[in-house]
Order: sequence, then structure tokens, then C-alpha cells
Amino acid sequence: MNSISLADIADAQAVLKEVLVETPTLRLKSDRWEGILPDIAGGAIKMELFQQAGSFKARGAYLGIHRLTDVERSNGVVAASGGNHALAVAWAAKKAGISARIAIPKAADPVRLNGCRALGAEVILCDDIADAFATMETCAADEGRTIMHPFEGQHMTLGSATCGAEFVAAHPEIDLFVIPVGGGGLISGMAAAIKLVKPDATIIGVEPFGADSMFQSFEAGAPVRLDEVKTIADSLGSPLAMPYSFELAHRYVDQIVRVEDEALRASMRTYQDVLKITAEPACAAALAGLVGPIKELASGRQVGLIACGSNISMDRYHKILETPE
Repeated sequence: MNSISLADIADAQAVLKEVLVETPTLRLKSDRWEGILPDIAGGAIKMELFQQAGSFKARGAYLGIHRLTDVERSNGVVAASGGNHALAVAWAAKKAGISARIAIPKAADPVRLNGCRALGAEVILCDDIADAFATMETCAADEGRTIMHPFEGQHMTLGSATCGAEFVAAHPEIDLFVIPVGGGGLISGMAAAIKLVKPDATIIGVEPFGADSMFQSFEAGAPVRLDEVKTIADSLGSPLAMPYSFELAHRYVDQIVRVEDEALRASMRTYQDVLKITAEPACAAALAGLVGPIKELASGRQVGLIACGSNISMDRYHKILETPE
């Protein structure tokens, strides 16, 4: 059985202390939210979009690279991602002074492509995410590079657990946490950290209907692979759940709910209108869950939202908001 402990999380926090940001939180009970949120008692948003490389992914990516042997460091790393993981690996590799190759779909937001290049990573443009993963596997086999998976593995879950530990320490009053779900790396770690400290807390995951691999996996009781992914939230667009992150999520998460893309758009607009934050769709997912499918559950509760990251160009941002898909 996979597990992480409070000691594991503390060790990870010690590694990350000097290089990562302990991201701030914003309280939810203020006049600016009047008429928008359900009748909650209070709570806060953890602003992980202010993390290094623009998302929570920097935590796990840095831990993974920190654990490499000298031989593995000399060979470098390789990753496949069209989202925030690409930037996180590029950043962590630069920080460690090692080589990184990142396989990225051609359709990825240019801000992510250019960001990886600016951080010194070599970008390999691929036809789609499946081609990117195949390219990653080939690169690892041919060059001896270590694969940095976007969500599966203890280092990714532990990285997210440090985020959960920070959140619950900053706001011990929160008893309902709402967390976006892509592959499961974020929610598996955050949920584990929170439940180890507050076993009675409620953990809700939020997925898009068009990329609901974790929802379907919970229904099946085992990791599920989707036939198709169709959502504006590319950072949540994992086509499958995988054993390590699924097992921990299944153990600690109380429920997975789903939201439509239009709900993500609405919450993106809300973040812009209320907080003046340009949120990518994944970043808006927890808010969309709160004002949508878990509205009644949240009534009277202290609620914690995670704003997981926001690496999006203004051009892509406006196209998403203006063009229903």
C-alpha cells in the first residue's frame, strides 16, 4: 500500500524551503465576494499561481530532480507536457544546473513554449500529447535521461503534500477543501497532508466533464483510461489515472465532482472581476466547484480553495472566454 507520512512531508518541506514560495492565502469572507459565493462561514484561497514557474508543479518537479543520482544528473531529464509541468521541469532543471528536454504539443500556449526555452530547456515540438509522451519515452531510452512524469510518483505527490501542509497550518479552521484534479498528483498529496492533520476534514476534487478520468476511476474502484479528452482546461486534461496517485486519492478524497467548461469560463471571469487575476481554466476549477455542484455542501462551512496555477497568454485567455467549444 502506498503511503506518505508527516515525517516525509516535513523532509520535503526542508528540501523546498530555500527555493520555493510559501504561497499566500486570501480570505473568502469579504464584501467583494458578496452575491457570488454560497453561504459559507469563511475560508480562504491558497494562491499557488504565485509559485515558482507559475504553478504547484514546481514543488514536485524540484523534489524529483533533487533526488537524482550524480549519473542521472549528468544524463539530464526529459518530460512530456503541454501545461504547467513543462515550465516546472524547465525551472527545476535550471535551478539544479542540469539538462532538460521537454516534449510539448505544437498547439500548446506559446507562453509555455517560450517560457521553457527562456529557462534553458530544449523544446521538442510534437503533433499532440500522445506523440509527446512517445517522444519522451524514446528520448529516455536513447539518451539515458530520467523521465519526469507530470503527476505520477512519490516526489510529485509529496510536492503537493507540502502545499496541503502549508494550507492547513495557515488555516486550521478550514474543514472543507476544494481541489482541482488533472492526473491526480495535486489532490493525492494535498488530501494526504490535510487528512493526516485533520482526519475529519472533507476533501472534494473538481474535474471537467471532458477529462473526468479520476471521477470514472473512483466509480470503477481502479485507474481508468479515457477514450477522449475534450476540455478547455488543458492543465487538467489527463487521459488517465495512474496507480500511485489514484490509490492515495481514493484513500483520502471524499468525493470527485465534475463541472462543465462554461462553469470554468464563468469562474475565470469571476477571478478577473473580483481579484483582478488572469486565471487559466484549471486555476478556476475549485471556484467553479464551490459555486456549482458543492454549493449546498459548503453552506455554513469553512472552505479552502486552491488556485493551482496560471500560465496562460492573454491571446489564449481571451480566445477561451470568447469562443465556446
